[in-house]
Amino acid sequence: MTSEVDGLIKIQEITNGTHTIELFNKDGDFYTGYNTVSMRLKDLATDTYIEDASFSWIPMMQMPTMQHSCPRSAISKASGKNTVFEGYIIYQMTNTDGSGWSITVNYTIGGVDYSVSDSITVRQNDNQNVTSFMGSDDSRYIISIVKPNNPIIGINNLILGVHKMENMMTFPVVEDYTITLDPRMPGMGNHSSPNNTDLSFYASDAMYHGDLSLTMTGYWVLNLKLMNANDDVLKGEDVTDENSQSSLYLELEF
Repeated sequence: MTSEVDGLIKIQEITNGTHTIELFNKDGDFYTGYNTVSMRLKDLATDTYIEDASFSWIPMMQMPTMQHSCPRSAISKASGKNTVFEGYIIYQMTNTDGSGWSITVNYTIGGVDYSVSDSITVRQNDNQNVTSFMGSDDSRYIISIVKPNNPIIGINNLILGVHKMENMMTFPVVEDYTITLDPRMPGMGNHSSPNNTDLSFYASDAMYHGDLSLTMTGYWVLNLKLMNANDDVLKGEDVTDENSQSSLYLELEF
């Protein structure tokens, strides 16, 4: 019998004495940037997994003088699964300075509300796969790499998430902006690549899609410019002979 969580590694369990929530992903750890998260809910009295429940979650970063959340999706039943629910969380920073992340999962079963909470560890990704910045419109944005997970030499489907920080708790998806793309290899004369396309918003997954051309393995800087619906540049610059890197960038290495 195949398990519904085959191919996933448990990150941790969180319990409130009545239920245990099991958190999974492909790595068994949370990392800075975009995390797909799978979840199962076990009834401790019957030792069975719940198939019908509704969930919401609140990741929180507790800092010395303040606390804030981060972008995250709604949670829905995983396709083709009976007991697995899934969504994404985008951590914009790791655990630093003795501060730390926690997660609260609120859920409802049969009209009864429950909650469970615990501290979590968020590890630092090797490369800058997420960036948080103030735009020229005085709004704070978070851009993260969703795909490619396994880059190839050739044309990659580049998917980026773009979220705006409305307040410490709320990070809605930004719609109908444009992101220009200019990938470069700093270690190889800062050469670019052909056949890249700028990224545009897809309503189907509320993400930004474009073509990323990688001509060889190694370390790449994805130089970006974020432009609003009026084509005002909110952050980033063109790469020129005088300016080797945009102030808005993400990193890939493969």
